[in-house]
Amino acid sequence: MEQMLSKWQPAVLSLFRFIIGLLLFQYGVAKIFKFPVIPYFANIPPLIYTAGMIELVLGALLMVGLLTRPVAFILSGQMAFAYFLGHMFKTGEPVWLPLLNNGTAAIAFCFSCLYLATAGGGPISLDALLRKKS
Repeated sequence: MEQMLSKWQPAVLSLFRFIIGLLLFQYGVAKIFKFPVIPYFANIPPLIYTAGMIELVLGALLMVGLLTRPVAFILSGQMAFAYFLGHMFKTGEPVWLPLLNNGTAAIAFCFSCLYLATAGGGPISLDALLRKKS
């Protein structure tokens, strides 16, 4: 089983990178362009607007696999920051359990991006294409 599945690992890494980028990109689109209309993102403060810009731009870079490692590292840090500031300490008092503070997605994005920062973008990426040309 391991031999059968391991041959697909590079392609699945590229797919994983694309999907994580797409999911972050959609948050940026919702926060910045208000599409789709989500009441939670109706009147966002400047910090959430800045987070949306980062998710929009860096999510797009992650989707195409350009500068994957530094982009994923920055996004991992942003998601850690989002968890602690936006979820864990949202009420002032720390709420540790992600199920209770709605921080599960932030944690999953944080560690997904941390993995991508170490693994790279995979063979189906602009990074790989640029490496081949040089």
